[in-house]
Amino acid sequence: MAVAARFRAGATDLTGLVHHSDAGTQYLAIRYTDHLQEARIAPSVDTVGDALDNALAESTIGLYKTEVIKPNGPWQSLTDVEIATLTWIDWYNNHRLHTACDDLTPTEAEQAHYDHHREPVRAAHPTN
Repeated sequence: MAVAARFRAGATDLTGLVHHSDAGTQYLAIRYTDHLQEARIAPSVDTVGDALDNALAESTIGLYKTEVIKPNGPWQSLTDVEIATLTWIDWYNNHRLHTACDDLTPTEAEQAHYDHHREPVRAAHPTN
């Protein structure tokens, strides 16, 4: 989702991006690891006990469970959980105000970052 959103916004280089997750089985999946490598995204967990910042992933998962899963259960179907999850992820990434981002949404803060670091377009000089 993050890769697609950045490419839609015109980003072409994701070097330095870190994917935060726990040390689950996804890192045993060759296709998943290959996808991260192709996009030049570093996993936050390389091998067990070698986390860059696993606390971020763990606290986000806890927040998700506290805000979505526990108060809205019991769930009737997997589809209900998937829709609630996607709704929460959209809110979390695109609409929530974040005090560490000067009360901007994460999307607004990221756009401001890119706007500030984008090189200005220079006018072409006539050659004749």
